[in-house]
Amino acid sequence: MRAAAAAGMAGLAHGLGRSYGDAALNPGGLLWHTRGLDRFIRFDEATGELECEAGVLLRDIQALALARGWSLPVTPGTLWVTVGGAIANDVHGKNHHRRGNFGDHVRWLELQRTDGACIVCGPDRERGWFEATVGGIGLTGVIVRACLQLMPVPGPWLEAQTLPFEGLDEFLALSDEAEPGWEHAVSWIDGLSGARPRGLFMRSRPAPSQEGQVAPRRQREVRWVPPVSLFNRWTVRPGNALYYHWHRRRTALGRVHQGQLLYPLDALGHWNRVYGPRGFFQYQSVVPMAVARDATQAMLDAIRRSGEGSFLGVIKTFGPRTAIGMLSFPRHGLTLALDFPNRGSSTAQLFERLDAIVQQAGGRLYLAKDARMPRALFEAGYPRSAEFERWRDPGIASAMSRRLMGS
Repeated sequence: MRAAAAAGMAGLAHGLGRSYGDAALNPGGLLWHTRGLDRFIRFDEATGELECEAGVLLRDIQALALARGWSLPVTPGTLWVTVGGAIANDVHGKNHHRRGNFGDHVRWLELQRTDGACIVCGPDRERGWFEATVGGIGLTGVIVRACLQLMPVPGPWLEAQTLPFEGLDEFLALSDEAEPGWEHAVSWIDGLSGARPRGLFMRSRPAPSQEGQVAPRRQREVRWVPPVSLFNRWTVRPGNALYYHWHRRRTALGRVHQGQLLYPLDALGHWNRVYGPRGFFQYQSVVPMAVARDATQAMLDAIRRSGEGSFLGVIKTFGPRTAIGMLSFPRHGLTLALDFPNRGSSTAQLFERLDAIVQQAGGRLYLAKDARMPRALFEAGYPRSAEFERWRDPGIASAMSRRLMGS
């Protein structure tokens, strides 16, 4: 790292590269692969405190912890993420209303700078470094080690329920009802179903294991890239309708393994290939709760009018907890995430309309999912971005930092 910095060559830490955009890309520079930093250092089974290197996968932590009655409090929609990547993007899960972000459960982290300095920071020491590094998309240094606080759980099983809704008012009412007593709350939404979009509200909470329950082991893989996206104008609308009507009557409480509900795409390897050679964009925004209903409805109306349908549409609320990181994404409000096949100019035009709605509402886009946000929207949505600059490592850059910060 120091040699690269001395030679004027910018580098970037790279874990599994699961960010959807360019946060983990560094064209013309160096990538420092961190998967070799994969050691567990210490786990206290009495307190749930875990110390490990930054290349350890969340999947491996869950395998270790769940068998001992502990779990990561916050995980994203996939376990194929490194600890360093989870901290650098301050990832969130389906339980923000109860547990906040990943960074809320980091006791401390060790940061290696390209000038050779080593900084240990946390909520109660070197707080400025901690606030810049959590959610700082890898630009303050290389995270090499961290100490995490796990939470006690009865096991990997969840008591779960799916409830249909029509329109945002019904969705918001279900969210308000679920948040006090349910650990997870998230919804699938059909953005093409009309002015009152229908969806499926899913809520779950930890449940003890029962004799005879076996974790699902089947995993499939998309082995080829189709010549065009399988999600297109002819398949998304009927596919969404079929998915909704299949699940809308299955409302009874049931038990599911957490992998089925929290990480469904982990059961399908290389799922992104279904979008064809041009790939896809995910557009994930959050808007403040005071204007959440109207702004989200405006986005859904724009999507419906454009005909740019999405099968993977997710809507959920974020709780009132203030994020630690200067560039952390969640805030109290409503977040909408949709995958769109890359159709070139028509997709770009839709995003420009959505950008205008988000900016007018005082919202922002998720850096971990972004590949094209304008710099003006970034600066408006992340008011601490100017403050963040003083904590950057001058020997580190990415395609995203050049696009949004100029270097």
